[in-house]
Parts: sequence; C-alpha cells; structure tokens
Amino acid sequence: MTRLSDEAPEPATTEPVRWGPILAMGLAMLMVTLEMSLASVTLPAIGTELGVGSAATKWVILAYALPAAALAIPLGRWVDQADARAVFLLAVTGVGLTSLVTAAAPAFWILLAARFLQGVMGALVAAVYMPIVAASVRPEQRGRALGYVATIMPVGSLAGAPLGGLVADGWGWRPVFLIKLPVLVLVLWLGGRLLPRGKGGLPAPGRSLLGDTLVLGGAVTALLLALDRIEVGALAAVAVLAVLTVVLAAWWARLRSSRPIIKLARRPAFGLPLLSLLLMASYIGLTLFLLPFYVADVLHGGAGMMGLSMLFFIGAVALGSPISGWLADRYPPRLVLGAGGALTLAGTVSMLTLGQDAGVADLAWRLALVGIGQSLFNVPVNTAMLAATPPGMIGTGAGVGMTVRTLAFTVGPSLAALAYGLASGGAAGFRAGVIVLAVLQAAGLAAGITTKARAVRDS
Repeated sequence: MTRLSDEAPEPATTEPVRWGPILAMGLAMLMVTLEMSLASVTLPAIGTELGVGSAATKWVILAYALPAAALAIPLGRWVDQADARAVFLLAVTGVGLTSLVTAAAPAFWILLAARFLQGVMGALVAAVYMPIVAASVRPEQRGRALGYVATIMPVGSLAGAPLGGLVADGWGWRPVFLIKLPVLVLVLWLGGRLLPRGKGGLPAPGRSLLGDTLVLGGAVTALLLALDRIEVGALAAVAVLAVLTVVLAAWWARLRSSRPIIKLARRPAFGLPLLSLLLMASYIGLTLFLLPFYVADVLHGGAGMMGLSMLFFIGAVALGSPISGWLADRYPPRLVLGAGGALTLAGTVSMLTLGQDAGVADLAWRLALVGIGQSLFNVPVNTAMLAATPPGMIGTGAGVGMTVRTLAFTVGPSLAALAYGLASGGAAGFRAGVIVLAVLQAAGLAAGITTKARAVRDS
C-alpha cells in the first residue's frame, strides 16, 4: 500500500549508495542522445546512395524518434515488472546490434526498420533510467544523480553533428552509425559489473501490455504525425490524424490498464510538474525552427553562425545541470524549477529585442540564458515527479514523462512554424512565434511554482 505525504523532503535512509550505476546510465543516455545528432548529417548521402528524396530521408530521424513517445509508457510498465539490470543490458546490446544493421542496410526500407528497432532500444534505455537512479542513491541524493546524467547528455548534442560530419566526409554515411560502438561495449561492461541483479528477469509482455502498445502507441503516433503535417499545411491529413488520435485515446482511457496511469497523472504532485514540463519544453521551437530561419532570412547568416551560437546554449545546460541537482536536493523542487522556468522565459522574451544586424554575441547570451534556465528546470521537475511516483510505478512514471517531453518537442516547432507562417515569415513571423512560445512558457512556469512537494512512500 502507498500513501501520499505532504512533507517536502523524504527522510534520509541508510540504504547503500552506488554511484557506479549512475555513471553507466549517464553514458548510455549519452549514446541515445548522440544518435539523433549523428544521424542528421547522413541524410543527404543516404538519399543519394539509396535513391530517395529529401522528404523521405527525414524518416531516418522520425523512425528513431517515434518509439520514444509512442512506446514509452508501455515500455515503462514492462520495466516495472522486470529486472532493471537485465533490461539495461538488453537495451544497450540492442542499440549496438541495430546500429550494425543500419550501417549495412542495402535498401531504404531495411534502414528504416533498423532505425525503428534502434529507437525502441533507445526508449528502453530511457525507460530504465529512473528505476536505476531510484535504486542506486538515496532519495535526498536523487537531484545530484539526475544532475550528473543531465551534465553528460549535452555532450551528445555538442559532439554528434561535427563528429558525424567528419566521418561522413571521409568515409561515407555508413560508418557514422558505428562511431558509438566502442563506447557501447564499455557501457555494456560497466552495466554488467556495476548494476545489481534484481528480481523479475525479462517477463513476457501480457495481453494488457500489448493492448497498451497498440492503442496508446497508435494514439501518440497519430498525434505526432498530425503535428508534423501542420508544418507543411496538409490540413486534411491533420484532421484525419486528429480524429484517429481522439478515438484511440478514448479507447485507451477505457482500458483497465490505463487507470493507475490516469490516477498518477491526476495527482497534483505529479500532474503539475508534468504539465509544466509539457509547456516549458516548447522552447525547442525557438532553437529548432525560429532562430535558424531568422539567421538565414533576416540576418543572412549561415549554418555556421547558428551552430556557433548553439554552443553557448549547450554549454550552459552542461554547466548548470550539476548545480541544479545540488539545489534540488536542498530546496523544494518547485523553487528551483521556478527559477529555471523564469530564466528560460526571460531568455525567450529577450529574443524580441534581436535586431536585424545581430551577430553571434547577440544570439549567444540569449541562448545561454535559455540554456541556464533549462538546466535549472529539468533536474528538479524530474526529481519532483520521481518523488511523487509510487515505488512500483517508477518505470511507468518515467515513460509518461518521456512521452510528454517528446510531444512538447514536436508541439513547440509546430506552433512556432504555424505562427511564423501566419505572420508572413521574416522578422514579423519570428516575433509572432516567440510570443506564442513565451505564452506557453509563462503557463508552464505558473504550473511549476504551484506544485507542492509530496512524496509517495510505502506504509
């Protein structure tokens, strides 16, 4: 039986602390993050060699990203029934094997199938992340553990594109998917040595789990595709996909397996940080859509200008994350995430003052402010949701968070693109998009600071 406590901190425990699994988990999450940025530089070469157009090559990215949202909750449920060590070793091995298949793919459809399976394995790595953290460190140290992993992960974004570009220019696109294999071998060895054996093994998925995968996964996939179609103005397709999303979501809500997940999401201690995450993560529309178009169309700059400016954002996230973890362990999470949300909002609003003669320095400090804000926001919001999740549902809670974050990363660019287009692009479109994102972030900040820390404990 579990109960909710109104006390902010969980009491200190005498459970042994194992930082080794946190290192293994951080490196594994680095590989998952690296995969997206590595693959992005291969698209033109893949299209040329395998004879597909530029519109089709974007599925190399989507095939990997879709499982992260569509399967996150069912995979999280499965992880809750399984041995976390066995899941970790399976997922890391799977990422490596599917990387080999991707690199050797003789046809585009085989490459997409391998990328989808690779995305499933990556989603498994992310699903077992929170259970391993919860089992490895004491509750009062979770902020630091999450902060350490969040410090390692931006390296994937920082190094992926330039490293992949160098390899692709010298040896072609196929070796790009093999770069991470030596690190994966190290991660597999560390996981085998450092993660404690648990109970449950790798159970066969039950009928309810398969039903969740088909119905809920289908609903999330339809929603993501609808949001993707908004950007290209395919309104008929958007309408059909939206109806399919509603039908499948309503069907899933009637399933018995959905009840504990819906109950968890309705708890203010979990639901409010989740809502805050959904709204605040829309900032990605600024970095993925609005700024690249502003740099190209208004500032007449190239990809190098945008890439150099983004280094300040990524560096700020990496530097701020361990500080955020330290703060989250000492102060109520809502105060820390509130500070992070406020800085993110301030950085976004500051974009409204960008002039038409702005340079790298003008972009850099604004992006650094957003990066610091995000580093302060992400760790405590995850800490708050982890504290509010019953011990037997940590994988499920992590899956819910992963699904919401992925949706936000799609909603942000889609709404930014819609506002940009309605305002006829250029400087006016950029400012319209910034205002839309700022409104979402302000609502997310309000949800975050109203969260009261409540820990779920066994009794």
